[in-house]
Amino acid sequence: MTDVLRPGERLDDLQRDDLKIIQRPDWFCFGMDAVLLSAFAEVRENEDCIDLCTGNGVVPILMSARTKGKSFTGIEIQEEVADLAKRSVEYNRLSGRVNIICGDIKDHKALLGTRCADVITCNPPYLAKGGGLVNPADHKAIARHEIYCDLEDVLEAAESLIRPGKKFYMVHRPFRLAEIIYEMKKHRLEPKRMRLVHPSADAEPNMVLICGMYDGNPGMIVEKPLVVYESKGDYTEELKQLYDV
Repeated sequence: MTDVLRPGERLDDLQRDDLKIIQRPDWFCFGMDAVLLSAFAEVRENEDCIDLCTGNGVVPILMSARTKGKSFTGIEIQEEVADLAKRSVEYNRLSGRVNIICGDIKDHKALLGTRCADVITCNPPYLAKGGGLVNPADHKAIARHEIYCDLEDVLEAAESLIRPGKKFYMVHRPFRLAEIIYEMKKHRLEPKRMRLVHPSADAEPNMVLICGMYDGNPGMIVEKPLVVYESKGDYTEELKQLYDV
């Protein structure tokens, strides 16, 4: 049914459980990083999950299908983008499990309180402030650059929202890994798992998936690298299983 769409929007297949998502290509469309994050995060039965910087809601929507979590809440600061996410939730008849809140993650206490999540995920803006001139009103710029929030804002919110002993999952860029680990430890999110994602076997990694436990003991497992493409340009078998293609 395309009558849910507004001008400039399209309905894309998420290739899982007949789920669809509403997107606007001139704003920002989700990428592989969001899909890999939803597969990397471990959610147990009846757990409550919060997705920071949720964008069009792809991570909570996918996780609602992948896992037996009880509830999934996405927070998105851009009103128009949050509206996309809300309509995707309604289209997929997930309103009973997935909730989208339009708000600033820096207002996390007013929006959600504290200690209310067993799992927190985030696919944040990757590019630090001062990384070139950007248009602060451009949806793509907001998704890519730390205009409305930065890494510390994300981790501050996660530290406040997460329950003791529970986990935070994030996808980011390897060139900021030292900063990521430092800031996670500062915010009591002890790094426990990490996986680097490589476009091909002979290429440098361009993504990092990382998990931290609130007040966890020191000790991190570095998992084997995830390679996206075979030499012929096809997805690797492992990527196909994760991506469900």
